[in-house]
Amino acid sequence: MTKTPVIMLLGTADTKADEILFMKECLVGQGAQVLIMDVGVLGDPTFEVDISKHDVANAVGMSNQQIADLGDENDAMIKTAEGATILVLGLVQDKKADGVIILGGTMGTDLALEVTCALPLGVPKVVVSTVSFSPLLPPERIAPDLMMILWAGGLYGLNSICKSSLSQACGAVLGAVRAVEAPKGDRPVVAISSLGKSSLKYMVTLKPELERRGFEVAIFHATGMGGRAMEFLVRQKKVVAVLDFALVEVSNQLMGSPVNAGADRMLAAGDAGIPYMAAPGGVDLIDAQAAQDIPVHLVGREFHQHNRLITCAMMTEDERAISARQITTRLAANAAKGSSTTLIVPHGGVDEWDREGGDLFDPAGLKALCKTLVETNDPAVELIETDAHINDPAFTDLALEVFDRWLEDGLVVAK
Repeated sequence: MTKTPVIMLLGTADTKADEILFMKECLVGQGAQVLIMDVGVLGDPTFEVDISKHDVANAVGMSNQQIADLGDENDAMIKTAEGATILVLGLVQDKKADGVIILGGTMGTDLALEVTCALPLGVPKVVVSTVSFSPLLPPERIAPDLMMILWAGGLYGLNSICKSSLSQACGAVLGAVRAVEAPKGDRPVVAISSLGKSSLKYMVTLKPELERRGFEVAIFHATGMGGRAMEFLVRQKKVVAVLDFALVEVSNQLMGSPVNAGADRMLAAGDAGIPYMAAPGGVDLIDAQAAQDIPVHLVGREFHQHNRLITCAMMTEDERAISARQITTRLAANAAKGSSTTLIVPHGGVDEWDREGGDLFDPAGLKALCKTLVETNDPAVELIETDAHINDPAFTDLALEVFDRWLEDGLVVAK
């Protein structure tokens, strides 16, 4: 950067004064300008802040006293988060702030997630939290490019342990501001969901073909967080089309696996009015955490040990049929909102392990999945059936045929 970077620093200035001032010192010492926003409610800071709790309250048409009078800490923090989001987003849009760093416990983290989710992709955002990486954090509330660091040993007061975390976080946000390459937006983006190439391979062909047509291609790893990131960006209309060929996050969610992207997976394209193409990649397995005991309902099944993080259990015929019905329900919801929607059903298999000799090969289960998809598909959703496996060239040929029709019809436009 040629100018002095401006970092927004958010925290409760009444209870975290020492930490905030330490972080300001770290940032200023590295050449940044710092704007401190007080997101406290009850107490008053012992130092001068740049944006007060009164400014935050006024942003939502209230006084700080009115927020305090809500009488409930959760309601008060929700309103404070709304005000902070409005102010931070405005400063970023007006190019008066280049990056954001927020610290807090569970209350501060709740606010931090709200603020950072509202910021554009490419704006550096760092959260220092006592619950970083915790299962308390819903995947759908985590911005795609959020950086987090655990605020270890820092619940009350400064010490050498928490200073290490705080100083690293300051270096991270400032380094990101100086180095970030924000999305250029010079080519429209097509989103594709997938698993790794050992399971799903269609992106190897689709990416260069779509690039040749004038598009940028972003591949999202369908392991929970990847699907959430894709849905997040689709809702923000950062992409022009979705090729959602790895729907394992949907079946995982239905079968109780933690490797899921929430109950609204698949629905963002309809809400955004974006063309959407689906296929049931990976809907033959249930992901389980390899480092923990196998859930009781999966004991005794065939497994594919993918790595030391994930092991994959074979789904039953009934589970595949349940998943298929939910997939077609969500596709119908997209179509009902006017989104051009297509379902490709590959009768030859839905991932590389679903081939003869593969760990999850189950012809009867595959038949149950495909049969239910076809029989429950809504008439408003274009249905394409193929005898090909999802990793066969014939599948990608069909996907490109549909995409080229979208181009011809003007549903997607290359620059």
